[in-house]
Amino acid sequence: MISSYYPIDKSWTIRMGFLDLAKGYKDIHEFLENEEILSDDLKALKRVCEKWDTSEPLDVGESGTLYRILRFYFWKKGENREFILRGTLKNRNICDNPEIVKWPLERLKDEKLDKNTSQWQSAAILSAFVFNEDIKKIENPDPKVQLTYDGKDHWKQRRDANTGWSPRYDSTIASQINAYVKFLETGEMNFKPKHSEDYCFARAFNLITQEEGKEIFPSLEGHETNRIIEMEKALIDADDEGILNSKDHRVVQAIVMKYAAKKTELKVMHKNAVNKSWPEFPDFMEYCNKIPKYKKAKFGTY
Repeated sequence: MISSYYPIDKSWTIRMGFLDLAKGYKDIHEFLENEEILSDDLKALKRVCEKWDTSEPLDVGESGTLYRILRFYFWKKGENREFILRGTLKNRNICDNPEIVKWPLERLKDEKLDKNTSQWQSAAILSAFVFNEDIKKIENPDPKVQLTYDGKDHWKQRRDANTGWSPRYDSTIASQINAYVKFLETGEMNFKPKHSEDYCFARAFNLITQEEGKEIFPSLEGHETNRIIEMEKALIDADDEGILNSKDHRVVQAIVMKYAAKKTELKVMHKNAVNKSWPEFPDFMEYCNKIPKYKKAKFGTY
């Protein structure tokens, strides 16, 4: 079944895991131990779980979401917990001002911290819940902030009912998978980007322009790369040289799918980048090779 290639929603799981840790529950430990396939960001969450009750540094890997949520929480708690950052996260310009824990949500939004990421807003919402503080809700929040509200409410409802939270699959990647498979079968791409994590896929298949991406998704500049620039470079390199040299997982996934559909050889230099959010990706591409009318393409290391 195609759903077997849907990855676990790392954003949802990080939120559930943080609430478990901060509130003293062990469900997240058991969940991560029992999962056979974990993205790199969820492996980072697992490492955090292992060190949570110690004074040792917390290794958040390359996960900006996990880092900001935890950093905000420990600032608010008055603890200067040490963190280990890896990969592109080490080189990203991330707010280091503990005074932001005193800001209202609207200011966290209006200040456009860290290239307009909404992760500090999510961190504030979750920390306020942990510390039983009232916090004014943002009207018309972006999708990731809405996910935070939904996750907080889900976690509380389940705890009030004396049951654990439910995991989710990554609906963003699931939508891209479904659109891509239908495209391979029919030649028609029917997909509408809903938020910034759809941009690379949509741009690869000419469903959005570079200019539209800048206007609609301003936070694109603050991910593992500046995805507006990185996608254009990756498209040019793939067209001119048949090489994909990006380390950004969303860029790699989108470009590989584009060139596989074109049945064009592509040398992928950083195949493991996809493990950040979609470790099932190589298996999905093998599945695509079996789709009727789909001729196997060469992806270098894929």
